[in-house]
Amino acid sequence: MAELTVRDIEPEIVEKLQKRAERHGRSVEEEHRAILRDALVENRGETPTMTFEAYLRTMPDVGTDADFSRIEGLIRDFD
Repeated sequence: MAELTVRDIEPEIVEKLQKRAERHGRSVEEEHRAILRDALVENRGETPTMTFEAYLRTMPDVGTDADFSRIEGLIRDFD
């Protein structure tokens, strides 16, 4: 694989890249690769591959574990 060095990037761009990487659950370097891949590779209409960890990070942080616990007596059998 080739290496790419980008110099003289504005601090605002670096900050936005860091925040975007955090939102996607990736390192800044992987986010940079994903941006380049999305911009330059054919078949951009395809859904990008997302790691399971990144997918879980997209879930909203709502409720507590107790909110999602089983309620005894309300479970029914099914055929």
